[in-house]
Amino acid sequence: MNEPSAQPALRLQGVRAGYGETVVLEDISFDLPERGALALLGRNGVGKTTLLATLMGHTQMHGGQMAYRGQPIERLPVHERSRLGMGYVPQTRDIFPSLSVEENLLVAARSGRWPIERVYELFPRLAERRSHMGHQISGGEQQMLAIGRALMGDPSILLLDEPMEGLAPIIVEMLLLALTRLIREESMTVVLVEQSAKMALQVTQAVLVLSRGRIIHSGKSAELLAQPDLLAQLIVAH
Repeated sequence: MNEPSAQPALRLQGVRAGYGETVVLEDISFDLPERGALALLGRNGVGKTTLLATLMGHTQMHGGQMAYRGQPIERLPVHERSRLGMGYVPQTRDIFPSLSVEENLLVAARSGRWPIERVYELFPRLAERRSHMGHQISGGEQQMLAIGRALMGDPSILLLDEPMEGLAPIIVEMLLLALTRLIREESMTVVLVEQSAKMALQVTQAVLVLSRGRIIHSGKSAELLAQPDLLAQLIVAH
């Protein structure tokens, strides 16, 4: 695992990015400290997923700088960013349906803090279904598998794109407990995109609200959580 740096875990300055010639994100600037947890909020289509994809190198940069632990990454390919310690769990989960749960985990394994036994301890349901194929487990279990597979790569930062979307309440509760543990006990640096603003604010320390590809609010999660009228205005009115 990479050693902690005095630099922020992430620093974005004036980032403009999108798909091909289409610019989706405008003037995105923020610092995320080591062991920090950041919520990205906003209505559908405002650029949250695009921001995570930009961090991982899946979009076209049109301007600005991005640094991970002080190292410029805007020109690095996806696999180099992963090697640096950036873990990504997309909305699509992208598990391998014809591989078993255990094979899905082992395909991403790197030596470090997250051997398969620790992933099974975090998600006991995966241990119970280790021999099931990817297409034989529920949507909630697939989400656990996607997070577990990202952890097997021994990331220093975890980018999560709506991990609770469309899942049963009992599964959401299990995932929320696991995420809370990763942030508060494992000191994982996390960027969380989540439609449930209150849920995201409860587990993170900082928040950015996006609208039309721009940051319209930044601050502490607890402070925004304590102002439900402002939260509703930021999410609903933009």
